[in-house]
Amino acid sequence: MTMAVCAAPLAAQDRQSPGALDQVVTKIITRENQEMEVVRKFSPLVETYIQRVKNKKGSDESWEPDGDHYFIGRAEFSKGLNLEPIEARNDHSLRHAILTMNGLFDFGMAYLPKGFLQMIYPDTNGLDARNYSFAYIRREFLGEVRTLVFDVAPAMKAGKGRFMGRIWVEDEGFTIVRFNGSYSGNSDSTREFHFDSWRVNAGPNLWLPAFVYSEGNTSKYLLVGATSSKAQTRLWGYNIGQAHEEQELGRVLIESNEPIIDKSQQNTDLSPIQEARAWALQGQNNVMDRLQREGLIAPKGEVDKILDTVANNLEVTNNLNFDPEVRFRVLMTSTIESFAMGRTIVLSRGLIDVLPDEASLAAMIAKELGHVILDPTSTARFGFYDWMNGFDEKRTFQHLDFARTREEDAAASAKAAELLKNSPYRDQLRTAQMFIAELQRRSKQIPNLISPRLGDPVLVRPSVIADSEDKPEAHQIVALPLGGRVKLDPWDDTLDLLKTKPVGNITEREKMPFEIVPFALYLTRVASEPPKVSQYMGSSHPESSAERPHIE
Repeated sequence: MTMAVCAAPLAAQDRQSPGALDQVVTKIITRENQEMEVVRKFSPLVETYIQRVKNKKGSDESWEPDGDHYFIGRAEFSKGLNLEPIEARNDHSLRHAILTMNGLFDFGMAYLPKGFLQMIYPDTNGLDARNYSFAYIRREFLGEVRTLVFDVAPAMKAGKGRFMGRIWVEDEGFTIVRFNGSYSGNSDSTREFHFDSWRVNAGPNLWLPAFVYSEGNTSKYLLVGATSSKAQTRLWGYNIGQAHEEQELGRVLIESNEPIIDKSQQNTDLSPIQEARAWALQGQNNVMDRLQREGLIAPKGEVDKILDTVANNLEVTNNLNFDPEVRFRVLMTSTIESFAMGRTIVLSRGLIDVLPDEASLAAMIAKELGHVILDPTSTARFGFYDWMNGFDEKRTFQHLDFARTREEDAAASAKAAELLKNSPYRDQLRTAQMFIAELQRRSKQIPNLISPRLGDPVLVRPSVIADSEDKPEAHQIVALPLGGRVKLDPWDDTLDLLKTKPVGNITEREKMPFEIVPFALYLTRVASEPPKVSQYMGSSHPESSAERPHIE
């Protein structure tokens, strides 16, 4: 009886009177239309990666990649759902030509501009009570944010393309922070798309579209050999530009009480070699600054520090002393690639995302260190900053190309093998070899994912590790799915490693190497400036913490 009496008030809270429900729905509709006006002020980068998947056993639990498509561009929301693509670089190799031809006939291209991007809104024309009905379901927490859950259905005469599904509304400003469903009334299409769209809090009452997971089905029936598609759409760079530099202007600098030191007798002059190195470093800084302002390079952060630590382990055990020091940056794209530009080594977010352990990361870094030691790419021309002033952002990948020849890559691989042999990772490279083997096995199914935009493809390089006939153990992870390692802040582009709990035994199907999986966000609110988005908990991949790099 006591339990029943206590439960009664809780049940009463979730019973909405018709009048109260109408008031809440009015607030939701008003706020969603305001949200669309706010979003029109921004021009973020948009990346969509699509994998066509094939059903193997007539079960939705048994899919594997069977082709892919990749798109990156800048959204111009002030002009509607307008996307300006960043064109791929010119590569006349036979392999790239074949990949390009595959892309021309890919189903994804036709849907990208107003298909995948429109999934950031339930309705691109806005919500209204005349065209939609709302049914209150319950309260639910998404992370730290309490939400009201509604089922939304279009009216009978609302027309085609209306949203049908479920929405989650935060209970303070009544902003839709998540919606899951599809656009109804497209029976004339052979493909039906379903999507799960998330928004993150970047400031007081500022919720921005950030992550969309979608699936497209070509058949209403699960058949052996049936094809479908899965896609991840990411938006970032909402606050790109001089945000970090402007923060530095606000710092308080304290003058020293110590007397001024006369440096006239110190060794402050540079030799010609040092001057040449300083000029090359200036060119590297110019390129990195330009790419960061475009949202293609992440600001310096925690991931860079981990890369520095792994590189330091290689340098110390091989008695390497670089002047200037080697430093690391992260390319924001999902493509699996890396490159060295002078003393600056760049790894893509996608590459870091799928690497299974620290030794595998060390193998990738060792290859780039090999390039730095043998033949650092000349960046002298970038020392003149005006050289990049005429760059068209749409052709960034064509202006900047840091790919190496096969001969250069072979020499760097040999040098990398030497570095790894003397390193603390020399007895831990078995997984790294299996990672490359798995990438090779999947290469025909994910050609666009492994096609670089700025640097070198990981797959075509000679292996830095001796070939091994070892097979993965039953629960061994040799490659993670996309989003399995790094979380992205769509407001300021900062990156961090996921911090997840171990999950125990993993089935073969749960490994999902290089595959697309749904997003799951732990939402938080931002109460004050500077804006900071919610913590992205990554893809719903249970083993993403397995064999995680741990740096002491």
